[in-house]
Amino acid sequence: MLNKLFITDCEGPLSVNDNAFELAGHFIPQGEEFFSIVSNYDDILVDEIKRPGYHAGDTLKLIVPFLKAYGATNQEVIDFSRKNVLLVPGAQDTLNRVNKMLNSFIVSTSYQQYIKALCDVTQFPFENTYYTKMDLESHPIGAEETERLMELKNLIVEGADFDTLDKIFFEEIPQMEAGKLLNSVETVGGEGKKLAVQDIVKKTGIAASKVMYVGDSITDVEPLQFARENNGLAISFNGNEYAIRQAEIAVISEHTIVTSILADLHSRFNCDYIRGFVKAYNHDPLVALDNFRISFPLLEEFKRIFRDQELPLISLVEDNEEELTKKSMECRKKVRGEAIGGLG
Repeated sequence: MLNKLFITDCEGPLSVNDNAFELAGHFIPQGEEFFSIVSNYDDILVDEIKRPGYHAGDTLKLIVPFLKAYGATNQEVIDFSRKNVLLVPGAQDTLNRVNKMLNSFIVSTSYQQYIKALCDVTQFPFENTYYTKMDLESHPIGAEETERLMELKNLIVEGADFDTLDKIFFEEIPQMEAGKLLNSVETVGGEGKKLAVQDIVKKTGIAASKVMYVGDSITDVEPLQFARENNGLAISFNGNEYAIRQAEIAVISEHTIVTSILADLHSRFNCDYIRGFVKAYNHDPLVALDNFRISFPLLEEFKRIFRDQELPLISLVEDNEEELTKKSMECRKKVRGEAIGGLG
């Protein structure tokens, strides 16, 4: 195996799903609206307030008591996740390719039940994944708390302001038995993803400068920063404004073959060669594809996929961050849907 690392987020770069959003919609009445409100609250805590000890992706902690209150079980989460894995076009082939070419890992904020389901679908080694651990059976909650959590869910959906949300999540629930359930969830997002990347670097003994990291959201800010600071490759795949802001390279595509091409180049050349390819592609895609040493089968597949379609966009973020963010968000919502695509 080559002395290089390929590390990717899951939801966005590989799958269309936002599993937690979908679980909320399945188990909780008005659950999609509820999740969106809590997710926006999460974004504010991370990006604007920068609350100490709070990390991007902790939405997945905050919603767990409510999943429990509405009767979700570990097995039901597993069953639902297995039935609803939806991959971005090309993701299966991309994972197969990178796992043969490079030391490959998935670092995701998603619950372990979903990541296991995705690995079962794609045959990606589950032992090469990092994820959020959740056990809905770890702490029972009584009937009185269950009723109160349902009341709080209604209050949130009806338009609770920021101060009310703060009181719910940082004062009231922590005093409940449900607070133990919430605190038992260890999210892998933001700083947690960076720690996972650092753990991979340590375990493999491969230098941080050999990391290619692919992300798309606010939970990828820290690992993208880590890759950039160590002269690795920080890549946004249909990223939102948070990911674009921290990435060096923006990929805007409805198919993951672009990731395959960048990983192929990463496996054989240094980062400067890849930056050169991206610059050349942004100037004239067809000339760049023919002049840089992309594996012939990949090149042929790329041309076949996009024969009658607009070519995907690959660009250095510094060249036009504002325009790239706009186009990336448009593609993100097209691929993942308005509701999921608009989440942080």
